[in-house]
Amino acid sequence: MATKQKNIARIRRQQRVRKKVLGTDARPRVCVYKSGRHIYVQVISDTKGITLASASTLSSGLADEIKNIKGVEAAKRVGLNLAKVCKEKNISRVVFDRNGFLFHGRVKAVADGAREGGLEF
Repeated sequence: MATKQKNIARIRRQQRVRKKVLGTDARPRVCVYKSGRHIYVQVISDTKGITLASASTLSSGLADEIKNIKGVEAAKRVGLNLAKVCKEKNISRVVFDRNGFLFHGRVKAVADGAREGGLEF
């Protein structure tokens, strides 16, 4: 029961944030989702409704690299990998969408890694 209520609360926060955060072609939205074991990040253009780039702890190139790394450090590597993929697609400025999660821990590590890789928020 408690997990269902947590998820409902996260969805409410997500909707509140999504009213204000919009990804355009000039500044796409970076959306973060975290499960208990993995973290997923997508760069989304809301005007076209398409995903421009993505990275996760399950990405083929990154999964082998972070095999023994967990938590915050793995999330930071995902952010660095996302920045690398975005640079290849000429995306440098983005809007960060925490997707209803609190901005600390793994979510903050993804943002820090992306900034370190060269993305501007």
